[in-house]
Amino acid sequence: MKLSDFDYELPPSLIAQLPLPERDQSRLMVLHRESGRIEHKSFPQLLEHMQKGDALVLNDSKVIPARLLGASPQRDAKDARGEVLLLEEKATNLWECLVKPAKKFRPGARVFFKGLDLKGEVLADTPFQSKIVRFRCDGDVRQLLEGIGSVPLPPYIKRKTSLPIDRERYQTVFASREGSVAAPTAGLHFTRQILDALRRKGVRVCYVTLHVGLGTFQPVRVNQIEHHRVHAERFSIEKKPAQTLNRVRHDGGKILAVGTTSARVLETAADDEGTIRPMTGKTNLFIHPGCRFKVLGNGALLTNFHLPKSTLLMLVCAFAGRDFILQAYREAVEAGYRFYSYGDAMLIL
Repeated sequence: MKLSDFDYELPPSLIAQLPLPERDQSRLMVLHRESGRIEHKSFPQLLEHMQKGDALVLNDSKVIPARLLGASPQRDAKDARGEVLLLEEKATNLWECLVKPAKKFRPGARVFFKGLDLKGEVLADTPFQSKIVRFRCDGDVRQLLEGIGSVPLPPYIKRKTSLPIDRERYQTVFASREGSVAAPTAGLHFTRQILDALRRKGVRVCYVTLHVGLGTFQPVRVNQIEHHRVHAERFSIEKKPAQTLNRVRHDGGKILAVGTTSARVLETAADDEGTIRPMTGKTNLFIHPGCRFKVLGNGALLTNFHLPKSTLLMLVCAFAGRDFILQAYREAVEAGYRFYSYGDAMLIL
């Protein structure tokens, strides 16, 4: 399929710039794959679609304040406008990073940060337009991030810097394992009260981990989408949730994956029959129309509204059909839904 097959028109005014006052105030568009019906609800009404014996799968990865501002190739630069986004730790103080402006930071270049006792050196380029950077500081740069780093908000949120509210709201209430540089945004709508209500209803709540990195938000740069290669991201699913989810499938319950990241973990960890295996590693699984869902074929997916021409939109189209999804997106635009990270949610049954 062509990249242009996954394009759509979106008024910039519908791109959510701030979170709503409460997490669960978002709207919920419900898509029924079998009938083609679309419903408009509020997020707490998710409970209506979950029954005793079903399972909810959440990505418990935690966003780190991985954005370092004020980068410059000169030690005493007066106008240090560059930035470094830490993507993945390769070893202590050795990271794969996105560096802006990339042309000023070629291999061998020094990296200084205005006002910080921190510097680095670009060691190499990667095939994914990122850089390998070795940091030099007093200790481990990871331990310094809480004090010097900013929340790595996506570029469509038009703010020069993050706000205090982003520290809390660009993070799920169940985040526990540090490692993501972008939030698994479908999980942002959940409150502890909604999770407790699901448990009381007899829904099994299971956690997997996928540390969101370059693979999730890397743009597709090829015209034929099948030629796109996804940057690998670290994931894990432990024995207990794997056993629980296999039991739910065996007993005829529904598995609801919260977010494209949870969906990719399940589909990576499953064998050809759909049995989920405990597993830790990296996944570069690219799900697009034509792919078969081994676990979620008879399940459900909760997701946000995604960027045009993105791999996330392609995954959703693979799950529910491109025409149906683009129809739903047009309806969402007409109804004034809020899009992207801080936006509204879509439940696909």
